[in-house]
Amino acid sequence: MIRIVMLQHREVLHRAGDDTRSWGPPFVGTESVYFLSINRNKKSIAVNMKDPNGKKIIKELAKACDVFIENYIPGKLTKMGLGYDHIKDVAPHIIYCSITGYGQTGPLNQRAGYDAIASAMSGLMYITGPEDGDPVRPGVAMTDLATGLYAHGAIMAGLLQRYKTGRGMYIDCNLLSSQVACLSHIAANFLNGGTEAKRWGTAHGSIVPYQSFKSKDGNLVIGAGNDQHFSTVCKIMEVTELINDARFITNKLRVQHRKELLEILAARFSEKTTTEWLELFEGSGIPYGPINSIKQVFSEPQYCQALNARCHHPYPF
Repeated sequence: MIRIVMLQHREVLHRAGDDTRSWGPPFVGTESVYFLSINRNKKSIAVNMKDPNGKKIIKELAKACDVFIENYIPGKLTKMGLGYDHIKDVAPHIIYCSITGYGQTGPLNQRAGYDAIASAMSGLMYITGPEDGDPVRPGVAMTDLATGLYAHGAIMAGLLQRYKTGRGMYIDCNLLSSQVACLSHIAANFLNGGTEAKRWGTAHGSIVPYQSFKSKDGNLVIGAGNDQHFSTVCKIMEVTELINDARFITNKLRVQHRKELLEILAARFSEKTTTEWLELFEGSGIPYGPINSIKQVFSEPQYCQALNARCHHPYPF
């Protein structure tokens, strides 16, 4: 079992605990579902870190734990005698992870960090949204989630190192760097080709067709990642004349003639219901699927089967 102590900043005079307790509706009792979704099963105590006894409590917790996570503005805990060097003195085995908005150094390191701000500054919001519309914030806090996953990987690597050497380590993780790292091929396109990114809605800048289409009664997504996929799509949709059309023979040409091809496919998709198209694509080897509502997600047989398997496992979580 890995034991973790997490030090979160809360003003003493606030006395209401985590801000997300009030992020609602919906609420369960007096606490928001948002708060419960990210804090379930956690135990917490309030400690006055300005009091010597409070610092002692934190150091005693560190001695008994494997991982120490904090989200304070850089330098603040060090001034209070609870920085990495202070904790390492009493718990040399500790994996100490700082999670901030902008990192420990640089001109912005004293700014507080929120997911939406890092999403905007990192370029994620700039590339998200309809092609002819404004930038859009992703539907969930992807920057927070990415930072947490990067921190998780670094912590696990730190624990592995400690297993081999007996020594702990310091980890610096921040929202901005994590999200920039997630720009993937978008960053590569700019850094290597000087190509500025743009918003594509559900489409892909380098693959066609690879997006959502409106059916007679809903929406579905298909992805033709190669020429064979495109040929199969054309056969299923009964537009085989497109297979040997000089404009669409290769992906590069399909990207160049995106507008003409998508107009043809969109018109064809609108002729049948989503269910009808899903049945036609079944077993074809083409990546495809409906755009589900959240209610539909939790009725999806594939997900429900996986969830049930976990629930019946002796250690589901």
